[in-house]
Amino acid sequence: MTRSMTGYGKAECLISENKYLIEIRSLNGKNADITLKTQVIPREKEISVRQYLIQRLNRGNIDLYVSVEQNGENATRSINGQVLLGYYNQLCSILDDSTMADLDREDLLPALLKMPDVVESKAPELTEEEWEEIFKTICRAADALDVFRVKEGAVLREDVLSKVSRIEECLDEIGQFEQERVETIRQRLLSRIEEISLQPDQERLEQELIFYMEKLDINEEKVRLSQHCNHFRGTLEHEEYPGRKLGFIAQEMGREINTIGSKANHAGIQRIVVMMKDELEKIKEQSLNIL
Repeated sequence: MTRSMTGYGKAECLISENKYLIEIRSLNGKNADITLKTQVIPREKEISVRQYLIQRLNRGNIDLYVSVEQNGENATRSINGQVLLGYYNQLCSILDDSTMADLDREDLLPALLKMPDVVESKAPELTEEEWEEIFKTICRAADALDVFRVKEGAVLREDVLSKVSRIEECLDEIGQFEQERVETIRQRLLSRIEEISLQPDQERLEQELIFYMEKLDINEEKVRLSQHCNHFRGTLEHEEYPGRKLGFIAQEMGREINTIGSKANHAGIQRIVVMMKDELEKIKEQSLNIL
């Protein structure tokens, strides 16, 4: 089952009338890079949460957010006096230098309390039982993210397979130019010999032509490219996390395509090589998102 590395999942729970919202977001990455953007998770629990996310989600740039919506009775809020005083002094300084110097300073208090970081909400301390409920919610959010990844992965799978099929079609199209290519190269060499007025031994000339044409033969590259396409398709079909291997296979495909292009000596084949390179670049880009 193909999975994308990008995804989003969320889950929530209610503990002591406080609502906890867990959100997990992931983007593509070479390894598992876990960021816990919350102060709710106790420090002694962070390692176990990271280990779980790595085991469950494998790899990617993964961010976990926990937000708490506290009710009126249980809300733990405090005023940061230093921040409040800093805002107050700045406003007073501005007012003293303006035409609004006669404004009553007491009118500033409601506005100051709405300024950022003046009123702080402290996350309530969790008991062991409450933490277990939070962790179960994290697991549900991870499951939701995995469902998202599977849906995105199905789209990625169809996309890259269509591009692999297009490369195989281009590979078949090269056959129509093979005979013309060989004859064109042969005639170009013979014309060059005539231009410089050489009188070579015909038997030796034929041997050299055969040797030269063998060096420009692309059948081996075509066979290997076809095998790489089959390997790519099989890896995508049968491996649980094929992303890294698909990148390596795509590199091998690129080598064979480049070699075909360097040996082509034919405009029609060169055009096909350019199309194959275009499709391969799209495959490489999409493979980076496959888990």
